[in-house]
Amino acid sequence: MLDALAAAGYEEPTPVQEGFIPRALTGADVMGQAQTGTGKTAAFAIPILEMLQPHRRGAPPQALAMVPTRELAVQVRDEIEKLSLGRNVSIVAVYGGKPIRQQVELLNRGAAMIVGTPGRVLDLMSRGALSFNELRVVVLDEADRMLDIGFRPDIEKILKRCPASRQTLLLSATLAPPVKRLAERYMREPEVLDFSPTNVSVETIEQFYFTVDPEKKFDLLVKLLERENPKQVIIFCRTKRGTEKIHMRLSRRFQDVDTIHGDLQQSARDRVMKAFREGRVHWLVATDVVGRGIDVSGISHIINYDIPAFCDDYVHRVGRTGRMGREGVAYTFVSPEEGGELTRIEIRINRLLKRDEIPGFQAFGDPRPADGVPLGDGSGGMDDDLVESKPATKPVFGKNVKRVRRAL
Repeated sequence: MLDALAAAGYEEPTPVQEGFIPRALTGADVMGQAQTGTGKTAAFAIPILEMLQPHRRGAPPQALAMVPTRELAVQVRDEIEKLSLGRNVSIVAVYGGKPIRQQVELLNRGAAMIVGTPGRVLDLMSRGALSFNELRVVVLDEADRMLDIGFRPDIEKILKRCPASRQTLLLSATLAPPVKRLAERYMREPEVLDFSPTNVSVETIEQFYFTVDPEKKFDLLVKLLERENPKQVIIFCRTKRGTEKIHMRLSRRFQDVDTIHGDLQQSARDRVMKAFREGRVHWLVATDVVGRGIDVSGISHIINYDIPAFCDDYVHRVGRTGRMGREGVAYTFVSPEEGGELTRIEIRINRLLKRDEIPGFQAFGDPRPADGVPLGDGSGGMDDDLVESKPATKPVFGKNVKRVRRAL
């Protein structure tokens, strides 16, 4: 393990690793609250690799890690393989969007550890291709997100089939009531470790907002990208249709732009993620569900083109940058009607976002878009469900919102 850590460039443990690894090595059930980008994959992978027994060909897995997205399954598997340097262990990722027959063949050869999405794990179980008779450890990674996107029934069916003597490790960015209820039901007196900072969002991330007419957001995006010239950026949109249209319009003006969302074929998603990790794609337009599976250390900027519907989604989006203590910056576009959403985010993170402006840019009014594409003509404008009614000519936040912001 020390050789593997040295080869991976790990010199000092992160707080999550320093606190989580010793407790997990004792065999206790552990529930850890930690943001993504804090080294939590290694926090559960290292104890698991230490406890794995020599694996027989064709033997059932000894460990299972469930994750919310296909992209995260691949990344977690790759990280564990890196940490397993010098060990004769097989780690298999199973997830939808790929032929199940190939994954069945890999399992038949034997896998010491499975990393997968709950839906595909359950599917393999129902086909008799996956047995948990020798399972010793179960990991629920990003548990809050798995529950958010509806995996609770699948998770419960899987856990009921796992040996009662197993060790269960749970990691989550937030320990919301649904996560706690899941832990109470399926974990044995778990030790709760909180590695979240006092402020929910990582301190190294600068956070700003722009007030802007919905019709002017794309023009603002272009100006902001020209000003910042980010090394790598994720631009979050609320809908799959929105990501496609923003990607189309950006691609007319800039190079190295791509998009990722749930409607893409898995092969296309894999291609985009590979290019993004390797730095061949600099600017990525994404939806929340897929964005949660992006764990790339070089992301310098996050742009919330659409303000997230839920405060925790803001935390997860912003957490894509500032990875492992690096500096990062996040910008959020806010329409005049969305002042309440902005305030709820600030209350959630206990921090005021700084207002930003681009000199000379008119954030309000209705001139023709910078790229000459009129909105709503089907040739690259905004989604119908993202174009709001025409707002006032200047940002107007309600009195209650002002009072809350002053109180913060």
